[in-house]
Amino acid sequence: MINIPKWFKTFLMFNAGHTYSNLSRLFLRLFTGLMFLQMGIRQMLHLEEFAHQAMGAMGLQFESTIVAIVVVEIVCAVFIILGLFTRVALIPSIGVMLYAETVMASATSVSSAGQMFIFEPGYPIMFLGIFAYMLLAGPGKISLDYLIAIHLVNEKDEAESEVLEKA
Repeated sequence: MINIPKWFKTFLMFNAGHTYSNLSRLFLRLFTGLMFLQMGIRQMLHLEEFAHQAMGAMGLQFESTIVAIVVVEIVCAVFIILGLFTRVALIPSIGVMLYAETVMASATSVSSAGQMFIFEPGYPIMFLGIFAYMLLAGPGKISLDYLIAIHLVNEKDEAESEVLEKA
């Protein structure tokens, strides 16, 4: 019989029922937002190179498409990192990743599509999964969204628990 230390059993059993969901959501927001921001900054720095590779979307010219993508990536990444209007910022981010996936799927070569979005195939799907989770789970209590919500609740002199019970 294996002798497992008591502290290890306690650690496993205690953590099985107690989670750090708000801290986990903060980490996911920061990590994903920084990755998304990094992609946007790289594309901004090499805008001329990417502009001729971008397919026109929604009737936009090639240059306009890549500029719109870069703006969405940078602005939405900052909002996601801060936890400010997180769910609203996720919607255009999901749109960019859907566009990236269609570019990857329709590209004649994987390298040209990967160069445009600075990642390998599969990354848009990964981002879509993370963004879908964040859209469903929300930003958590460690966010500006939560602070704004608490402020709005306090203006109406309602307790947080009363508002949560109504939802």
